[in-house]
Amino acid sequence: MSIKNESRLRRAKKTRMRIKSQDLPRLTVFKSSQHIYAQIIDSSGAKVLAATSTLDKSIKSKGRSVQSAKEVGEKIADLSIKNGIKKVIFDRSGYRYHGRIKMIAEAAREKGLEI
Repeated sequence: MSIKNESRLRRAKKTRMRIKSQDLPRLTVFKSSQHIYAQIIDSSGAKVLAATSTLDKSIKSKGRSVQSAKEVGEKIADLSIKNGIKKVIFDRSGYRYHGRIKMIAEAAREKGLEI
């Protein structure tokens, strides 16, 4: 693994330890070189409650743009509210809070999800 990825995973591990104590579902994101993924995981970390990505056929803009991240954020907010989840904790998986990661969080907030 690269040093950059190891550092990201180390940061993610530290934040997840803090998130675990809050006992709320978490909205976690992962970005690859071509796609972006978002999942809502229950507080125990054992079950995925909702998931979407740019691979989903209902997402119009494909790839790694900020616009596609906005659509993923809106879609995950709709899915979570449909499942009765209104409040989540945002797990950015060690990524910096800017660009696509920030757009997912902002789009989910605009759709009514409390982060």
